[in-house]
Amino acid sequence: MTITSTQSKAPASVVNVATGRYLSTAAAVAFNITLGFKPRYVRVLNNGSGDQYEWFEGMADAEALKTTAATSAISLITTLGITPLANGFTVGLDEDVNVISEQLSWLAIG
Repeated sequence: MTITSTQSKAPASVVNVATGRYLSTAAAVAFNITLGFKPRYVRVLNNGSGDQYEWFEGMADAEALKTTAATSAISLITTLGITPLANGFTVGLDEDVNVISEQLSWLAIG
């Protein structure tokens, strides 16, 4: 189930911001979020565990800075992270962040 909210600021200095939540009740899988713009920054937070990842423009596809809440450890992951798309992004299947029946909240800025 995906809930999405999008705001846009128009013409010359276009800034797009979208927030939403995602909850997988069937199986934890990589999934796409459609925004209508290509993000320059994405943050995904697991509301249950507090684990999260962030992706910044310039990082490779499927990379992310991953923060594990229990240990406060921050690491760069190079697979199963976030991949930007022309009109949104893909959230990879990292076992700490993308977990079945745990709600994810996300923020994308483009």
